[in-house]
Amino acid sequence: MSKINYPSDEILNSSKLKRPNYDHIILWMLKNNESCEWSYFEQKPLEIPISTISRHLTKLILKGFVEKLSRGQYQITPEGEQKFQELSRERTRERKLSFPPDVILKRGRNYAHWIIWMVYNNGFCKRSDFLEKPFSINQSSLSKTLSLLIQKGFIVRENKRYIITQLGKIEYSRILQNYNLDRQTILEEERKRIDEITVKASHFFDKFNIIDDRVKFRFLNKVLKLDYLKVNSILKDEEDFYKILLFISINHPDFYPDYLSFEDFSRFYKIEKRMLDYWVHEIVESEFYDLKFFILDISPKKRYYFHFDEKLEKILRAITEEHIAANKYLEKFAELGSMNSMIDDILEEVCQFLFHKDFEEPLREFLPEYMEYLAYKIEIKKELVETYDKLEGIIWQNMTEIMQSQNSETFESQYKEKIKEIENEIELSPKNYDLYNSKVRILLYFNQYNDVLMVLENMFEIFPKKEIDITIKKAYTLKKDKNLEEGLKIIEDLIEKYPNNTLLHNYKAYWLSYLDKEQEALELLRELVKKEPENGIFHDTFGEILINFKEYEEAINEFQKAIEIDSNDWFIYQTYIKIGICYTALENFELAVQNLKRGKELTSKIISDLESKNKWLAIVDLFLAEIEEHRSLIPLNHATES
Repeated sequence: MSKINYPSDEILNSSKLKRPNYDHIILWMLKNNESCEWSYFEQKPLEIPISTISRHLTKLILKGFVEKLSRGQYQITPEGEQKFQELSRERTRERKLSFPPDVILKRGRNYAHWIIWMVYNNGFCKRSDFLEKPFSINQSSLSKTLSLLIQKGFIVRENKRYIITQLGKIEYSRILQNYNLDRQTILEEERKRIDEITVKASHFFDKFNIIDDRVKFRFLNKVLKLDYLKVNSILKDEEDFYKILLFISINHPDFYPDYLSFEDFSRFYKIEKRMLDYWVHEIVESEFYDLKFFILDISPKKRYYFHFDEKLEKILRAITEEHIAANKYLEKFAELGSMNSMIDDILEEVCQFLFHKDFEEPLREFLPEYMEYLAYKIEIKKELVETYDKLEGIIWQNMTEIMQSQNSETFESQYKEKIKEIENEIELSPKNYDLYNSKVRILLYFNQYNDVLMVLENMFEIFPKKEIDITIKKAYTLKKDKNLEEGLKIIEDLIEKYPNNTLLHNYKAYWLSYLDKEQEALELLRELVKKEPENGIFHDTFGEILINFKEYEEAINEFQKAIEIDSNDWFIYQTYIKIGICYTALENFELAVQNLKRGKELTSKIISDLESKNKWLAIVDLFLAEIEEHRSLIPLNHATES
């Protein structure tokens, strides 16, 4: 066996200052050896973790920088040699830091503001960056401030580097407002973000030969509004995320009659149809993102998408609001039209120039629901200060009443019958707690949050001993209605009243994670598992939050503890699936498949909560499909080969 060449200590030990550049190390090995086996990267002096080798080799192969010769053996390509030279040049460049403007530095020794500014504008910072000028923060003060920012979830520490979190970015914007430079700076940062996304999108357009400027614009408009980071723990490949947004962008009403079906798109753009189906549904129809999408079905196999505040929707909104306002004004002259006649007038106008005439019937079904949505938007609008705001409020308040009386029968009929049936049963058994819960579930399903809250108030009067369960349901309803802060306050009030109820602390951990306060959530869970090590649900929750931090090995340990404590607990089917997700992220596909299939087997046996059951089954199928795609690139048994 020929001698193996390894990089110098200067390259390998660069991790003392920053995270090792594994792409550079792997390409160095392949450049300076005829070929490399998998084991070369695992043994000394490299000792790269298996999951890291898998992740970086996969990326380098997909980008054409590395070629797989045979099972577990790799070689650099000409493109890889060029990339290696680029990385080598970058490594030798001196890192230049960007520092806060004088208006921030001279306002006072606000160390937290300085640190957040630095990690936001420099990508990451080392501890030593704050010990030198222009900061010169002493060691004690620096330690306290860094610990506090980590505790609040504004920054995280990885490989001796401090990196800003999503919550920290929000805090950064808030901080800027204290210095009268928020507009200028925020615009500058937004420009940087747009430039970064545009560069990525440009490569995507070139790769898939997307030349239609209208498609490009609609795609960019969505990419800027929908953050990939929100889904990257499940949807691993950002290119797949781009493909999903491209599908939605292509199938826009402006392009009718052109249409690209799920089957044709998945075949042409090489994306699993199941994955495409699932994520289009999550983005367009669920509450996964705040951006509101609308759907028009021309036929069972032709579905078009557009979203709130784009040009098409703005024009449709303006026309709709004008007709509603006219209807309101003319009612005093006894010229108030019916809901149907108003919809006819809107359709006549929008189908002349805004929509193709073939959309007339889909729009007729769509408009009542759209009007209800607009009425809700006006209802929650800012305080009615200006004359037009007040007038608009009056018009839409009236519109809500019209819709309820004339047109919402279609929507209400979907659940009124079930509600009436439940209420009849409640009359016969007024002390049956389960019947009230059934009524709550139906109302939640149809997003009738105010009705849910009223039912819960009534339940509390009838079942005062069920205070905790009812109050948790109230917090959950507020979460569904996107009022997370109020939901957290409710849980904290419960904890104050029942401080020894550890399940309430578990609920609080979830709510902290919903609010991106992950560090606080982790600290709380560490206390819970220490206090009650034999409570499986705490280990399961701990594992979930660790997944958000990409601490997959640690998460697996917690999930396995939950299973060891009680393998028959109600949530264990989800635990197996989450273990499978972790192993997928670590690219140990054999264990991933084993746990995903076990979770699927247990999920299939569930006879209640069908909504959750179907969602978890869809997630399992997505991950199993993803594993099939990767298996051709990564050694199947690399975990055992080592």
